[in-house]
Amino acid sequence: MKIFKTLISLVSFTVLSSTGMASTATPTEQVPGYYHQQWGKYTVTALLDGTNYMSPSLFKTLNNSQVKHIQQILKKYHNDQQQGVQTSVNAFLINTGTALVLVDSGAASCFGPHLGSVSSNLVKAGYRLEDVNVVLLTHLHPDHVCGLTKEGQKVFPNAKVYAHEREVNYWLGQTPVNLSKEQLENYQSTRNKIQDAIAPYQQDKQFITFKEGQSIAGLQVMDTRGHTPGHHSFVLEQNKDKMVFIGDTVHSHSVQFEAPRTAIEYDIQPDEAVKTRLKLFSKIADEGSWVAAPHLPFPGIGHISKVANEQYLWITVYFNNVLQK
Repeated sequence: MKIFKTLISLVSFTVLSSTGMASTATPTEQVPGYYHQQWGKYTVTALLDGTNYMSPSLFKTLNNSQVKHIQQILKKYHNDQQQGVQTSVNAFLINTGTALVLVDSGAASCFGPHLGSVSSNLVKAGYRLEDVNVVLLTHLHPDHVCGLTKEGQKVFPNAKVYAHEREVNYWLGQTPVNLSKEQLENYQSTRNKIQDAIAPYQQDKQFITFKEGQSIAGLQVMDTRGHTPGHHSFVLEQNKDKMVFIGDTVHSHSVQFEAPRTAIEYDIQPDEAVKTRLKLFSKIADEGSWVAAPHLPFPGIGHISKVANEQYLWITVYFNNVLQK
């Protein structure tokens, strides 16, 4: 009996000690970055590539007259942190029941180790990389295409990759004229990243350009040029309801909804980008469409509500731990 009591004491001490140590340990990782949204017959899975920080000086009105207003908006939303303005990098996987369609692919390693989790989160979400049938690219900026490859090999070996022909011509055709030295260096760097990302798909004839008015894997292409010359969004529709994968028509859930005439330094055609955003926000708010956006806070799924003339509000989806049809 005495031996038995001693054993119990030792076990209890061990459990309490290990429990005490564990409770004071500092976690180093979050849970995997994926979120399933059941939308009628479709399952849309948001995939987090990582979190990036941007300088607030990147946001500009076309006449630079509202710098103070932009600063006030960032402060109001607690969006300007010490590191900068936080932004997510998201991609979206659509399970149609017959195919897996990925919208954008994330940045992979093109901007450093803090990004590059789309493929691993896709697997953790319960899917296989080789089962992705289609990749739709809203545009060819590296944070949307670099996730296509890893060390020169295809990440999605059986997928056909689609980009608009105008976008491909801009980045991979003749170099634009009238670029400053800095702009030319950025353009060449971007071109090189794009070429590396799509090369193995081109080699196997899995890289395809699309035109206006096409429908790909059940999604309608929508011209949303401005951020880049060939930028496109994709519209998924069922029972007269829509989900719009809006790409980089917006980069900030605070500034560009409250002041949608605010451009960002990355816009190649900033005046056109502003016109597109105003038109798209109005249309989506009027129709009550769902939205999936790569640079809004993860999971980047929700609605746009109109507050006043040219003023909108981002309403994110409520977290649900049970898929409900």
